[in-house]
Amino acid sequence: MGVRILLLGNGGREHALAWKLSKSHLLDSLYVCPGNGGTALEPKTVNVDLPPSDFPRLVDFAVANKIDLVVPGPEQPLVDGIETHFRKVGIPVFGPTELAARMEGSKAFSKDFMARHNIPTAAYRVFTNKQVNEAIDYVRTCAHKVVIKASGLAAGKGVLIPETTEEAIAGLQEMMVKNVFGDAGSEVVVEELLTGPEVSVLAFSDGYTIVPLPAAQDHKRIGEGDTGLNTGGMGAYAPAGVAKPAIMDRIMKEALRPTIDGMRREGFPFVGLLFTGFMLTPSGPKVLEYNVRFGDPETEALMLLLNDEVDLVSVMMACAKHHLDSVQIAVRPGFAVSVVLASQGYPGPYPKGKVIEFSPVPSNVVVFHAGTSKIGNDIVTSGGRVLAVSAYAPSIEEALEAAYVGVDSISFEGKTFRRDIGHRALDTTHDAAPGLTYAQAGVSVDAGNDLVERIKPYVRSTRRTGADAEIGGFGGVFDLKATGYNDPVLVSGTDGVGTKLRVAVDVGIHDLVGIDLVAMSVNDLLVQGAEPLYFLDYYGCGKLDVPVAAQVVKGIADGCRQAGCALIGGETAEMPGMYSEGDYDLAGFAVGAVERNRILPTADIAAGDILLGISSSGLHSNGFSLARKVVAVSGLSYDSPCPWNTDVTLGRALLEPTRIYISQVLPAAQSGLLKGMSHITGGGFIENIPRVLPQNLGCFVDASTWALPPVFKFLAHHGGIAPLEMARTFNNGLGMVIIVSPDNVDAAISALSKGEGTVYRVGEVTAKPGVEMRNLQHWSS
Repeated sequence: MGVRILLLGNGGREHALAWKLSKSHLLDSLYVCPGNGGTALEPKTVNVDLPPSDFPRLVDFAVANKIDLVVPGPEQPLVDGIETHFRKVGIPVFGPTELAARMEGSKAFSKDFMARHNIPTAAYRVFTNKQVNEAIDYVRTCAHKVVIKASGLAAGKGVLIPETTEEAIAGLQEMMVKNVFGDAGSEVVVEELLTGPEVSVLAFSDGYTIVPLPAAQDHKRIGEGDTGLNTGGMGAYAPAGVAKPAIMDRIMKEALRPTIDGMRREGFPFVGLLFTGFMLTPSGPKVLEYNVRFGDPETEALMLLLNDEVDLVSVMMACAKHHLDSVQIAVRPGFAVSVVLASQGYPGPYPKGKVIEFSPVPSNVVVFHAGTSKIGNDIVTSGGRVLAVSAYAPSIEEALEAAYVGVDSISFEGKTFRRDIGHRALDTTHDAAPGLTYAQAGVSVDAGNDLVERIKPYVRSTRRTGADAEIGGFGGVFDLKATGYNDPVLVSGTDGVGTKLRVAVDVGIHDLVGIDLVAMSVNDLLVQGAEPLYFLDYYGCGKLDVPVAAQVVKGIADGCRQAGCALIGGETAEMPGMYSEGDYDLAGFAVGAVERNRILPTADIAAGDILLGISSSGLHSNGFSLARKVVAVSGLSYDSPCPWNTDVTLGRALLEPTRIYISQVLPAAQSGLLKGMSHITGGGFIENIPRVLPQNLGCFVDASTWALPPVFKFLAHHGGIAPLEMARTFNNGLGMVIIVSPDNVDAAISALSKGEGTVYRVGEVTAKPGVEMRNLQHWSS
């Protein structure tokens, strides 16, 4: 037995869907409730005289007639929760749940959703009817033209585009005080007026996969030249030439895919047809609004564009059963248009019952009924929009010519239509896609400027002698003479934070890696006895997320203050296509100075010198490729409570920033107490300590002289990592190793103990090259 479908609605959209559904070999019966004068003319299709808002009666009918799928046409039943009624009796619905339908039912909700998921849209504010004075103040002071939208459903007419502030105030009073749109206007969205060509994108989705159809352009105004009152739509054509492949690619990546993924993550996955309006602004496509059903009159054109092999029954069933990726949705080359024939007076009051006379139309033309009824043998008008005459042809000109031949073959008293449907497609100078801009290439100069303004207070907080820490110029300036050095040697260092960035991105904590970035460079300066003077950063990304980047720079500024150096500049590189969404990379560059006679290491390091270790704060910024692997096999996630500190998550514990040793160690170095230092980074003790020793010398490190911190015990245990491998990978609790002569041990320990890190005596310099790790079994106890 074939599929039995209940289609709800009585407009041109529903007739177009019935026309395409009836062509399916899978279809057994199609019931249209209530239908119109045209739907019942389709094969295997009958009209059902039931109130479409009486959900219990519709469910009873569906159960009695063994309905396999329900397809609501209009938005109101979806917003009212019809999906729930049929789900309770096991009948799938091609359409969203009541929760998901809020994307159309509440413009305030949908705008907030877009803000949460960084989906491009106009700037906006939401006001309730009790905030009318605040709304009026906003339109007076916002410094841009506005669009005023009733947040609720208003039959497609709850949008005002005032030309002046006075018109905007009058519109707010009509909506919020006079209630011209009823409950729909009890909450309003006031948003920035966007400019550019407007397109509609209809896309099938099963909650996971999303498949868009060609972009369409409709004609809202009643009069030619886009004049007069707004209507439900007087015609449409597709594909819209302004929606070039690059634009459609951005629409998919920046709006449609994030919408479907965001709805699923928030617990209300979208199933059905998502109809999204876009404005193609100079900075790229921005969402105007969401609709949770097929558009009208776009559907009347798009059904003609679907390839003959596309089985709409199969597509809708695949959406409802969450396997849309198993079916093919192809469109044929060419163009389709629809021209609406309306009753005289529409969109205001209009007469009904006018007899419609039909003559034969071209073979590539289909006449879809909208506001019609069958009385006896006559088809008569019963709505504002009466018919939609649709045509398909290889070119837009041929499609329009055929459609208007069809229009001329139909007559009824008061027939009203526009003769300029598709004029945007014919006039290449009108509504043409804007010339390419840097923003359209994916680089936002505005976002970059916004970031600079946000981080200026952080940067200024790093001022020190020699630098005013102002950014925005071509280069950072530092006055070395002002620092008071007599015979300075400059020392420079550059570094990153490795794959610790991956953890930061996954956990969503971004300021701490900024501290790491500074620490990795300034600690390298310190081992040569240098005082850090200034720092510069590099931030690379595919798409600049200003709040994230600002948090990173905040951390960099924190690190600079700890190190006593000025943040005097940096580079933010937005490079579309170079990074995955949400990812970024960091690099830092530090410059310091040391008096020539205090450069470390000294030339007199000898066997018998003592190794002191200063405690680390954790992993610091090395070994994270192995640490991430250990977490992956441990059965824990970054959101799990930290095993050694349940007050924080495991992710936050791993992100503990690298200790900056400047304030603790630099005074001892400048006093001449130290012979050399080794910053324990990647390579652990085995690779890093020899870098400071003469080639003929080595050392031993006694692992029993300090306690292995819990984070390293966790990694060793869950990763099954041997102690020697730990010693050549991680800092294991000591972030800095210092070499002093036996005579200066006590003085050095006394000087170093004034800082945050704990000081340990951990080994000696030996006459044998290399690093001997002693008592490693202590780490396993």
